[in-house]
Formats: sequence, structure tokens, C-alpha cells
Amino acid sequence: MTQTESPFKYKRILLKLSGEALAGPNGMGIDPKQAYEIAKVIKDVSLAGIEVGVVIGAGNLWRGLSGENVGMDRATADYMGMLATIMNALALMDALEQIDVVTRVMSAIEMRTVAEPYIRRRALRHFEKGRVVIFGGGTGNPYFSTDTAAALRATEIGADVVIKATKVDGVYDRDPKKYPDAVRFDTISHMEALNLRLNVMDSTAISLCMDNNLPILVLNFFEPGVLMRAIKGENVGTLVS
Repeated sequence: MTQTESPFKYKRILLKLSGEALAGPNGMGIDPKQAYEIAKVIKDVSLAGIEVGVVIGAGNLWRGLSGENVGMDRATADYMGMLATIMNALALMDALEQIDVVTRVMSAIEMRTVAEPYIRRRALRHFEKGRVVIFGGGTGNPYFSTDTAAALRATEIGADVVIKATKVDGVYDRDPKKYPDAVRFDTISHMEALNLRLNVMDSTAISLCMDNNLPILVLNFFEPGVLMRAIKGENVGTLVS
């Protein structure tokens, strides 16, 4: 390997975490221990020189569809979910800064005393300075999921890949927890993921990635060392491209 070659396949990544990744044993709330474990993984990647952006969901605190199902206005329910993503973003930021990772939270909803407003050029400047950037507040609009927010931010910042962090080691043709004979895909196209209605990301997010030639890598985030292996280009998870 020459001095100019890098051992990494990806230089800038957008990590999409579910809100449940921060949850305690009951699947709800924010567990500081979980935030710390996630922060350690992100720190290892950041120290290797990889630029890391993060979008985190809010399912551990609030789901907009749950509110809608009991008669709440959908837009109101979605705005509540956006606010919940800010809470998760702040919790993860705190965990990262406790272990000396300089982090910025940028919000699509303006709340200057809590987080920076999202400005694309400012986000790029943070990456240049080696900071981890957590994008909160979804897209800032109701009716869009945090999957779509992840695809949008990844496209805007010029990320090399969206890494969808799950508890499953890839994308299967059906639920592997229910069907022991479920088949895992090593690679699949965006269009196949849409046509087969595979549970990769929602259709808006997949379409946005497809239109911008942005790959999605689905992996088991909680498998030790898997994120670093993925960034090096090893065959882990399922690559949607």
C-alpha cells in the first residue's frame, strides 16, 4: 500500500440510528449506558479519520403514527417526533463529549439555545474540523420519516454511504426471526428493494438514494467491530446500490 492509498472504502458516512438504539431494556426512554456504547463505536471510527454524520430516530420516546392512530393531527404528531429526535441527539452528543469527541448537534427546527440551525456549508466545515455532526429535527417537515432525513442529509453533505444501523445482520427476503429459512442478500439494487417491499428504509428514502446513486449499507451495528470492517470495505451486511 502506498502512502496515498487509504485502507478505507468510505471517507464520509451518514449513520442512521433508530431511537430504540438508545433505549433501556424495556425499549423506551434513554439509557445513558446505551448512549455510551454507541459513542465508543463512533469514536473509534472518527479517530481513524472518517467523517461521521448521524441521524437518529425517536421511536424510544414518541412515534407520530401512534398519535395519529388515536386521533391526533398527523402534522402535530410528527412535530412532536422531531422534538424527540433532538432529545436523543443531545443525549448522544453528551455521551460523545464525555469521551472527548467534539460533537455538534444541528437542528432542522430552529432552537438556537439548544442546537445550531442546520446550514449545509456549516456542517461541511464541522466535518473539515474533524467533528461528529448529529442532525436532529428530521427534515423539519411533517410527513417525512427520519429515514428520509438521513437520505436527504447524506445527499446534501456528499456522504459516500448511508449506514443503516440495525440489530439484524443485513436485509432478508422475509423476517428471519419468524422464518428460519429466510435468505439474506449480500447485495441488492435500490429498485429491487422497492419492488420487493423489503424493510430497508421507507420508499421515499430509498428513492432519494437511488436518484442520487447513494448506496445504503444495512448491518448489525451491535456486532463488535462491524462498523470499522464495513468502512474498510469488508463484506458485511447488505449493500443496496
